[in-house]
Amino acid sequence: MHLDLVVDDLDAGVAEMVALGARLAPVQYAPERCRVLIDPAGHPFCLCPQRPPFV
Repeated sequence: MHLDLVVDDLDAGVAEMVALGARLAPVQYAPERCRVLIDPAGHPFCLCPQRPPFV
């Protein structure tokens, strides 16, 4: 299972997740569209903006 979590502010969401123990993944495939993080147990998940700029 993979989680994509929607946030209003991508940078603030990442900061909150890092404060809670997550870390940014070493590779970011589309950092302007979403950010990949790793939870403390080692599972990846993504934070995506409320209205993704997908075309």
